[in-house]
Amino acid sequence: MGAPVVHFEIGAASGEAARRFYAELFGWTVDPDPNGYGVVDTGGDAGIQGGIMQTPEGVPPWVTFYVGVEDLEKTLERAEGLGGRRVMGPMPVGDVGEMAMFADPDGNVLGLFAERAR
Repeated sequence: MGAPVVHFEIGAASGEAARRFYAELFGWTVDPDPNGYGVVDTGGDAGIQGGIMQTPEGVPPWVTFYVGVEDLEKTLERAEGLGGRRVMGPMPVGDVGEMAMFADPDGNVLGLFAERAR
């Protein structure tokens, strides 16, 4: 299967301002859901789609990407064994799958995503 990059995410101090900025800069369509998570459609045939959200209180802005894996727990344990640390998860993402996040040894935070079996 490999481990493809499947999603990107931008967390901003102002979700609304960031959605407007990236939409105007790149011509993206950003459709916020009722919780303010802006689902990004880049309009391209290549690459991945993503999301833009407002960061929770006290959390600094970030940019990250999510890698598709089969087993979140196993991948988190492997990251920890290689010197990384678990940041969050696993946790459900609606009825499409689960996500988790870890920091690499340099502190870069990346996401993991596992599709729910159909």
